[in-house]
Amino acid sequence: MSQHLLHEARARIASARAVTTLTGAGISADSGVPTFRGADGLWRNFRAEELATPEAFERDPRLVWEWYSWRRELIATKQPNDAHRAIAALESHISDFWLITQNVDGLHRAAGSTKLSEIHGNIWMVRCTACGAVTENHQVPLPLLPHCRQCGELLRPHIVWFGESLQEEDLARCAHQLQACDVLLVIGTSGVVYPAAGFASIAKAAGAYVIEVNLDPTPQSDLVDIALHGRAKDLVPILLQAGK
Repeated sequence: MSQHLLHEARARIASARAVTTLTGAGISADSGVPTFRGADGLWRNFRAEELATPEAFERDPRLVWEWYSWRRELIATKQPNDAHRAIAALESHISDFWLITQNVDGLHRAAGSTKLSEIHGNIWMVRCTACGAVTENHQVPLPLLPHCRQCGELLRPHIVWFGESLQEEDLARCAHQLQACDVLLVIGTSGVVYPAAGFASIAKAAGAYVIEVNLDPTPQSDLVDIALHGRAKDLVPILLQAGK
């Protein structure tokens, strides 16, 4: 990795008034959280794409909840890493900061982040299929078919499933922050899952300086201003020292 590029990236962050950060599975992989895609996503020979859908839940809610309960138990054993903590610390040093995460594991919140959009939801939140009430629930293990305390109907994970749209409020907030930021940090994301895959282009078109941190090159690497390759837990704390 070029020290010149690292120095330039740190200088850009240090002088920024507004910073938006986008994170994906790569940052949590450094905490031992599987991506739940590909080989990591297989559970009882089911792929994530076969279970994380409204149709799968309607067909067999017990099976879907068994999968999510397994994921919750696994994630409950994981802790935020140095990259999560560095991002949380940056929040208090940048006047206009916002974090957009594609991760549902809740590790950013556990690290102390409060200014964030969890655009795909949060595995520790549940939503009633009848009254729509959303509540936080850290019970591990969950009953196989949890029910709403308010109305007694079936709960579902408060997750954006395949085939569902992201919350309009989240999309609007993300669009505002992407267009208003001086610097966009893109950390640990493959750059292929939309709409997040288009966020770097939106920010760059609005004049932002875009810095990518990822283990390997991505389809976004040629678009960004600086691409740094390595583990998020190693690079992000060094990169964000400049923001303090």
